[in-house]
Amino acid sequence: MEGFEHVSVLLNETIDALAVKPDGIYVDGTAGGGGHSYALAVRLDPERGRLIATDRDPEAVRAASQRLAGLPAEVVHAEFSDMRRVLEERGISRADGIMLDIGVSSHQLDAAERGFSFHNDAPLDMRMSGEGMSARDVVNDYSYERLKKILYEYGEEKFAPAIAKGIVSARADKPIETTLELAEIIKASVPQRVRREKNPCRKTFQAIRIEVNDELGQLDRALDEAFSLLNVGGRLAVITFHSLEDRMVKQRFAELTKGCTCPPDFPQCVCGKKPRGRLVFRKAVTASEEELEANPRSRSAKLRVIEKLRDSVFDE
Repeated sequence: MEGFEHVSVLLNETIDALAVKPDGIYVDGTAGGGGHSYALAVRLDPERGRLIATDRDPEAVRAASQRLAGLPAEVVHAEFSDMRRVLEERGISRADGIMLDIGVSSHQLDAAERGFSFHNDAPLDMRMSGEGMSARDVVNDYSYERLKKILYEYGEEKFAPAIAKGIVSARADKPIETTLELAEIIKASVPQRVRREKNPCRKTFQAIRIEVNDELGQLDRALDEAFSLLNVGGRLAVITFHSLEDRMVKQRFAELTKGCTCPPDFPQCVCGKKPRGRLVFRKAVTASEEELEANPRSRSAKLRVIEKLRDSVFDE
């Protein structure tokens, strides 16, 4: 779709890690502009392979559908945490590879009217789906305590009490309607030295965006769904952009790669549990110098990949 620009991060690393089989079934839970989906779909046999891509942003669905036209791929308007239903409706019970590119897209950030960015004036929105609760609702309706909590937890913002207090004070005069109104309130709520060092809005905008879109809840549900949907030997690749997401993925993968749960002082295993997965990379993969130069937004991206070894810890 004209106007929908999104630069795919860690593209080659992700597609290579999925070890695409021409006759396999694959899922891209975050279609975006279709970059990863396209690179995956062109590796599939037109007659035997299949890609199902989902996105909750209607603009992304339209853009990816156009980009994938003529390939063995289908783009569905759905949240990635709902991928089991999407696959079941198409008669698919298992997949050979699943990928998730978590967070806000370049297009969503750059489209000022979407209200994701603190650089441009726009209505406070931040809804990836365009439906439901908006950033305006969060800023104007949440209590001081609730605002402070999400700024601490989702933004890791140490000035959360002062910023939450500033928001509550400002909205007492009139509702906070735009991104730049909110940005000015944030700047006025932090020490001057912080304003001089860097833009103090990023963490608060991140926290509100995560709350509006239930991003961590979505990821939590999707990780379990995705791994359970994999065939044995299939792989799950997840790209994250901040520490909260990456920590969740790292911990979940650690659980899946853990086998025996016997106490350390047992001379031998009696529980019989085996790892359900293995890490394809010991550490997270990050962007190369070349990619960082071409796309500075890739700086915080981390790719983690797990391969499924068995459905149950008791399977041989």
